[in-house]
Amino acid sequence: MLEEALGASLFDRLGRRITLTEAGRTLLPRARQLLLELEDMKRAVANLTGPVTGVLRVGTSHHIGLHRLPPVLRAFSQHYGQVRLDLRFIDSEEAYEAVLSGDLELGIVTLPPEPDPRLVAREVWVDPLAFVAGVEHPLARQETVALSDLTRHAAILPSSSTFTRQIASGLFQEAGLELQVSMTTNYLETIRMMAAIGLGWSVLPASMADHELHILEIPGVSLRRSLGVVYHPRRTLSRAAAAMLNLLLPEPDVRP
Repeated sequence: MLEEALGASLFDRLGRRITLTEAGRTLLPRARQLLLELEDMKRAVANLTGPVTGVLRVGTSHHIGLHRLPPVLRAFSQHYGQVRLDLRFIDSEEAYEAVLSGDLELGIVTLPPEPDPRLVAREVWVDPLAFVAGVEHPLARQETVALSDLTRHAAILPSSSTFTRQIASGLFQEAGLELQVSMTTNYLETIRMMAAIGLGWSVLPASMADHELHILEIPGVSLRRSLGVVYHPRRTLSRAAAAMLNLLLPEPDVRP
């Protein structure tokens, strides 16, 4: 028993309730790391032979899951039907952190504006961004629009913690301009709806612009974000994860 080997109580057992002692809380991070290393060893052995099986835990954003992933997921399920795909729809930033912690094996996400050496990041899609407003918004009636014009109107944007917001905000910071953000939500479909009914302008993937939105052309300004896959460089990828990378990337680093 671990408690006997360590000579310390790790749990307080009060009836049906079990809580960690101070020693247990101290040991918890190392115990989690040991479990991750054990899982890594199991994957390394499983990768040697046999069919591609097991559980593949992947995190992705709602937008990517709806607009980019369906063909990839269809091909994966057809070729690797013995793999149980645990697909979690969460914010890209949350998926990024979950890959870092080991809770997810792959993140198919909006890549951060600045490279992070803690993870391997590979671009899969280039996603052009567009400034948009409802067709009846005052900005839509201007022949030309400058960044300074946008700061005089309410903006509807994702939260400041998101990579997409950081890309957009960086443009205004470089110009010494301050945004007037009236509402925030990380659901791009909700932002599209609120912009379409005239509650403010926004920055959205250009592919989401429709007849209800007017694209605001700003001379000399072009925005894009990178969508791709991230994984941990120091953890052994399962054969299922390697198979997914093979479908996502034209020249993957690993093979199933």
